[in-house]
Amino acid sequence: MKKLTLSIGLLAGILTSNAQDTTCTMIQPNRVVEFDYKTSKITSIVKHIGEVFLEIKDNEVLCLHLFDDKDRVRKITTYFPNGSEETSVLDSKNYEYFSKLGPMIVKIGKPKLFVLTNCVK
Repeated sequence: MKKLTLSIGLLAGILTSNAQDTTCTMIQPNRVVEFDYKTSKITSIVKHIGEVFLEIKDNEVLCLHLFDDKDRVRKITTYFPNGSEETSVLDSKNYEYFSKLGPMIVKIGKPKLFVLTNCVK
């Protein structure tokens, strides 16, 4: 009986698991560099000014490398399909972060010395 229960549990786990893809992106002060996660080859380089928006597709994970020249922070806002959003302030001098499983849109703010968060009165 235990083996039957274990077999059903393993089969259910295999059937519900999804293969995920990883998008690897490096954000620098003036450009966005996209990599192939498996081979580490550069797939695109795009110049930018200001905020950057990245679309993470269904069953994708974002590997985000923030690569600023100086110790700075960036405000990262994640927008989910159900209308909710999540905001984080992340260190941005040569740090890597991984996102949740997509779909989502990620907004990366400009590098700043500090970011004020909502204060309680």
